[in-house]
Amino acid sequence: MSDTEPIAIEDPDAVAAAAGTAIEQCLAVSAGETCVIVTDDKRRPIGEALYVAALDATDDAVIVRYPPGPQHGAEPPEPVAAAIREADAFLAPTTKSISHTRARSNATAEGARGATLPGITEEVFTVGLDADYDAIAAECDAMLDRVEGADEIRVTSPQGTDITFEVGERPWNEDTGIVHEPGSFSNLPAGEVFVSPESATGTYVVDGTIRPHGLLAEGQTVTIDVEDGYLTHISDKAIRADAEAAAEQVGDAAYNLAELGIGTNLGVTELVGSVLLDEKAAGTVHIAFGDDAGIGGDTDAPIHMDGILREPTVYVDGEAIELPSPAT
Repeated sequence: MSDTEPIAIEDPDAVAAAAGTAIEQCLAVSAGETCVIVTDDKRRPIGEALYVAALDATDDAVIVRYPPGPQHGAEPPEPVAAAIREADAFLAPTTKSISHTRARSNATAEGARGATLPGITEEVFTVGLDADYDAIAAECDAMLDRVEGADEIRVTSPQGTDITFEVGERPWNEDTGIVHEPGSFSNLPAGEVFVSPESATGTYVVDGTIRPHGLLAEGQTVTIDVEDGYLTHISDKAIRADAEAAAEQVGDAAYNLAELGIGTNLGVTELVGSVLLDEKAAGTVHIAFGDDAGIGGDTDAPIHMDGILREPTVYVDGEAIELPSPAT
């Protein structure tokens, strides 16, 4: 499918219902507020569904569309950045993620509240927004209680992961899907707690979902080695090429170990091949490299590459903790 071909919407009613949840429950857009929907040519049908839902909540809604960005983390055009910066609320269903961009972080820093929906599909939109966001928020709070204040987090897995993160003074964040306060931000679908660690050393083995492959086949893995907070080896040729392309622009910042996240969405019972949804699955861990300036770090890079681990064990200062169990 080309980047300019819009996705098909097979169930307009389900998409409209999901859009209503996003506008009413997640963003709580009210009459008189300005709401901006940012989308691109490929995600236009979902963008338009959100725009229609926004018009039911406020007369001051607009939709802005542009061609899909070149890669995840690339800055959107300045008129798009200006639109979300001036809004009370925004939603961004886009092909390439703008979550980790200065445009997004500047907008929320100036008081706009918003949610990004990178790579959203009809399936992910309708499944992921059919959720109890109060329950997701409760799981996030419980996980924060377990990890906040830790000096060291270690993650292992049967596939060969053994990596230790030094959190330092970096703050833990929660992605609950409840975006009601000025300056608040979330992915949708939501459900994770995450941190940009100060450093990390070890190896992580992705056996779930990672771009550009999507859901890895059974037995297929991607091994990434890390030393003192920077990647030293990527086993996969395609992912390595993406990192090298980013490094041509920003050097070693492209190899920064950017994020450790823990999924808390009990409603996601299986991985579907979408990083946006799969990284939220309860009981999983995701680790990312590249940009972390938008999540509490200090590295700017035009790439943020998440890889999902299906069977992690997480140790907090040497003690294994209980991870959320997906609903069945």
